[in-house]
Amino acid sequence: MEQRTRLWQIGLLALPLAVFVLIVVWTLSSSFYYSFTNWNGFGADYDFVGFDNFAKIASDRLFFNAIANTLIWMVAAVILPTGLGLVLALLIDSQVPGASIFKTIFYLPICLSAVVVGQIWIWIYQPDWGLLNTLIGVVTGEDANFAWLAKPGTALYSVIIAWSWQQTGLSMVIFLAGLTAVPPDLLEVSDIEGATAFQRIWHVVLPLLRPATVVVIALSVINSLKGFDILYIMTGGGPFNSSDTLAMHMYNESFKKYLMGYGAAISVVLFLIAIVIILLYFRQLKKVDETYD
Repeated sequence: MEQRTRLWQIGLLALPLAVFVLIVVWTLSSSFYYSFTNWNGFGADYDFVGFDNFAKIASDRLFFNAIANTLIWMVAAVILPTGLGLVLALLIDSQVPGASIFKTIFYLPICLSAVVVGQIWIWIYQPDWGLLNTLIGVVTGEDANFAWLAKPGTALYSVIIAWSWQQTGLSMVIFLAGLTAVPPDLLEVSDIEGATAFQRIWHVVLPLLRPATVVVIALSVINSLKGFDILYIMTGGGPFNSSDTLAMHMYNESFKKYLMGYGAAISVVLFLIAIVIILLYFRQLKKVDETYD
């Protein structure tokens, strides 16, 4: 009977495991393999070039531009969705009128695909009749036709706002789940002791939200590293590479310049950065578990 159960378990795991090996392990191994070649993505004729692609990365101005943009993207991806999600969670948890309706409204963007979100914000940023320029015109009384996505100084930050608008709902839900672990007795005691609302949040609520905060920050950083689709839809990395992140730079080198080997080398660097961040996340998560055990 035990042997039969084990055979069933192996049979049920075989297909998911095969799909995982095919899609994840094989693809990842191929990226490492091609990063040491000059493959163009089409023919079978290519040469092994050793670490030449990685040496090229060290002298690639556009790569370091992508690194800088990725750092800006990561910092903004942590600060904006985390901060806004926390504020919304605290407001909704305080039982404001219509809290369930607001929860649904704020969570809705995360249910949309990045393509849909990108297209919505393209319309919002449209120079002639977009919502943002229209509102600016109403407030200032002058015609506003600023091209938010076509200016190097504003393109990246415009996409960051669209990204944050989508991701805030996820942060809010995680913080709302964390708020359920805050004992009501502690809040009542703080009220009796005369603590203000800010003091109650700072000294009681936020320390108890540390596990939720770790999860939110880790997810925000990891999601920002693989953020490609919304950038591709809204700016394509432009103008003049001003919104070019590592993921976008890898795509441009691989599928626009047909330098598949070099693009694979960039993907390896991106993978290693993601691994470091994930290891730091698990290390921090272990500390949190030890603290609350």
